Amino acid sequence: MKTYILWAGIALSTLFLNLTTRPLADGWVSLFDGKTLNGWKVGDNASTFSVQDGAIVVFGPRAHLFYEGPVNNHNFKNFEWKAQVKTMPGANSGMFIHTTYQPTDWPSKGYEIQVNQTHTDWRKTGSVYSMQDVKETFVKDEEWYTEHIIVQGKKVTVKINDKIINEYTEPDSVSNASKPTQRRLSSGTVALQGHDPKSKVFFKDIMIKVLPD
Repeated sequence: MKTYILWAGIALSTLFLNLTTRPLADGWVSLFDGKTLNGWKVGDNASTFSVQDGAIVVFGPRAHLFYEGPVNNHNFKNFEWKAQVKTMPGANSGMFIHTTYQPTDWPSKGYEIQVNQTHTDWRKTGSVYSMQDVKETFVKDEEWYTEHIIVQGKKVTVKINDKIINEYTEPDSVSNASKPTQRRLSSGTVALQGHDPKSKVFFKDIMIKVLPD
């Protein structure tokens, strides 16, 4: 009986994994099951991330939640990544690309695509942080919007509610001290940022589409 229950549990887990990683329309794959943080990994301050009403709630000390699941072995080069996002007043967060799991501190690899409507940081939603920044805001706090990031070769395109607001092309050389060389487009996973204890942000419908090299 115990053996049967064990195998039944494995079968159900496998079925659930297949359902959550099955391609949706036009090659999109969900990275978040809406109920758990399965497939995601966080180091310090793990309590910053929780799941509530089908969304990842980011609220607490600085922390970063990295996708470590099975989709493309969590290694993406050319891809599209999008999520429904809602910021609360004064909140700051980010969506990292081409990064790698890091248990503490700010991620040293990859780029941050900013999430911020009213935080004191002047770099607003859609900024390729410190590389090509956006000062204008396009959405309001406490309202769901779509943040859509497209990475193709040396180019990063950011859309907010289907409107292109930023297009950054990486130069051949990035040597300025404020733009460290490890922040280069290469490949890697994606991550969500918990910026500070006063920032509260929600993410849901988190999806990715792998593009050809």
